[in-house]
Amino acid sequence: MRVLALGGAGAVAREATRDLCQHGSIFREIVIADIDPAKAERLARDIGDPRLRVVPLDVRDEEALVRLIRGFDVVMNGLPFAYDVLVTRACVEAGVSGVDLAFDEAQFELDEAARSKNMVFIPGVGATPGTTNVMAAYAARSMDQVESVEIAFAAFRCLAPSPGLLRTTLWEFNPEEPERAMVYWEDGAWHPAPPFSGEKRVRFHEQIGEQTVYYVPHDEARTMPRSFPGLRRAAVRGCFPPHVMRAMRALYEMGALSSTPVPLDGGAYPAIDLVARLLAALPASRENPVWAYGLVVEVSGRRNGRPHTMVLRNRHPPQEVWGGEAAYYRNIGVPLSIGVQMIARGEISARGVVPPERAIPPERFFEELARRGIEILTE
Repeated sequence: MRVLALGGAGAVAREATRDLCQHGSIFREIVIADIDPAKAERLARDIGDPRLRVVPLDVRDEEALVRLIRGFDVVMNGLPFAYDVLVTRACVEAGVSGVDLAFDEAQFELDEAARSKNMVFIPGVGATPGTTNVMAAYAARSMDQVESVEIAFAAFRCLAPSPGLLRTTLWEFNPEEPERAMVYWEDGAWHPAPPFSGEKRVRFHEQIGEQTVYYVPHDEARTMPRSFPGLRRAAVRGCFPPHVMRAMRALYEMGALSSTPVPLDGGAYPAIDLVARLLAALPASRENPVWAYGLVVEVSGRRNGRPHTMVLRNRHPPQEVWGGEAAYYRNIGVPLSIGVQMIARGEISARGVVPPERAIPPERFFEELARRGIEILTE
């Protein structure tokens, strides 16, 4: 089989590519397609797997993307979320199954077309969304009725490890982000929530400890009401390291995360864009004392007519074992790789464009995570 890794040399996806090489014995060829082939070649040399090949690709050329995809058995998309719909559309056009790191509601509009091609595309197979969705599905199996899904994450990384991840952080706290109008689901409707609202203390694994998390407009909550009919509540809260949270709160309170143009040197620029340029240039934005990823999912409902709650937590090797920043990135890249390998091995029977909680068998997914050192613990 042949797998195509779109953006497979990126900050997150490189760990997925490494995992494909280490655990993806089903693949006879692993191709990294990237707009920067020199960067991809460096990664290929570093990994040293003879199955690796690099092709240059500008994903914005959709016709070229479809032609490329048609030569493969499965696609692993590690590109920034701005390309999610484009890649999904190209996979459906080519009739080739795949997985993606992020969510976009428009992807699910391609569900019927994907079913007609007898293929599956799973958006959001990273840490959160991704592993958290599968954790929720695992808990739901123990209940007759799911009533609430509460997801919390602690993304312990530096502020600006890459332009895309810096933008992700700023997006989390942008008060003008349209998705802030639909942050949590409660009693049959979506509700808005401003940045730094919904404060809650959550205990993560020992590398992170107890942290304060806040409502974020993450997409994993969006599919829960459809996946679990009768769901009363679904919410995602998150945080970054304390020094990043302090910086984001100060910028938010100053209005510096706004898209409103501000005058500067005879021009006018969105404040958030100016902040992004400044933060990207600061050396401190690329430093972090602890690299780790914490996930906690609490699912409540009823079992045998009685209230029942299950809490699931992740745990992974520390940065001293996994090598600095890899202790963060592997928690995102490894699930992406596992998802594409499960499709290739025929372990996913779902068809269409389907969220992780409805597509990925939890037990097998957790087994594969455990093989890599990522544990999912239940309470």
